[in-house]
Amino acid sequence: MTEKEYTDDQVVSVQRIKKCKDYYEILCVSKDVTEAELKKKYRKLALELHPDKNKAPGAVEAFKAVGNAFAVLSDKDKRKQYDMYGSEEQQTSRRSQYHDGFASYDYSRGFDSDVSAEEIFNMFFGGGFPSSTIYVRRNHNHHNRYRHTRQNDNTTQEEPNLYALFVQLMPVVLLFLLSLMSSYLTPDPAFSLIKTNKYLYERKTREFEIKFYVKETFDQDYKGNFREVEQQVIEEYLAMIRSNCYKERNHKESMLWRARAYGDARLEQRAKDFKLPNCERLSEFQKYGYY
Repeated sequence: MTEKEYTDDQVVSVQRIKKCKDYYEILCVSKDVTEAELKKKYRKLALELHPDKNKAPGAVEAFKAVGNAFAVLSDKDKRKQYDMYGSEEQQTSRRSQYHDGFASYDYSRGFDSDVSAEEIFNMFFGGGFPSSTIYVRRNHNHHNRYRHTRQNDNTTQEEPNLYALFVQLMPVVLLFLLSLMSSYLTPDPAFSLIKTNKYLYERKTREFEIKFYVKETFDQDYKGNFREVEQQVIEEYLAMIRSNCYKERNHKESMLWRARAYGDARLEQRAKDFKLPNCERLSEFQKYGYY
């Protein structure tokens, strides 16, 4: 005698589903059940009845019933329609389309889910029992139509998504291209106050003898505009020493503050002796009307 592949408890679980009159009874919940409680009940029953775990006769149909019940009751609109469809007494003439004498009463009241019981199970458990392919009660044409519709939806969604991504990236691409173009179109400055690999040749302004550096082609590029370039050099030089003067004064005042706060006579003397060369240079320019 071969050993049974299922337990008595598994048979009881399947038989209970067979006797149920509606979806609420299948999931062992009341009509005011919350979403969280509904999910909790489904998880428990789906694991008990999955045919890869429960080999009792009728387990496949019981698993379908649980999945279909959850799919309908977890959908707000379908649940409302299901509740309003009619009383159990009015539906006694309806017969289930399941085989194996699984139920003598159509507890679905004509309501079926648009997704399979296995698909619902996989959404919850990530394909914990991937070997089976189990579908809720629906005819062949409906299933093919549903699959075809999903494929079409995926195809039509890809195009708008790609277009939307392109539209979103366009400003970034344009900004990059503009910055790239500006780097090529904007000419280099005529001079630099600091010697670099590009600006190697030293010059001095005729007024104030301010040092600045130019490229090898300076005489050719700015022939006739030397005076204008020198004026730009003076203005940039003034801006530089004005900024440096501000830093020198702040440093000196900070030293004096610390010296007096800590009673440090040596630090106070160092602060008083601290020179302000950029400020002194700025004063010279102010004598000539530059501010």
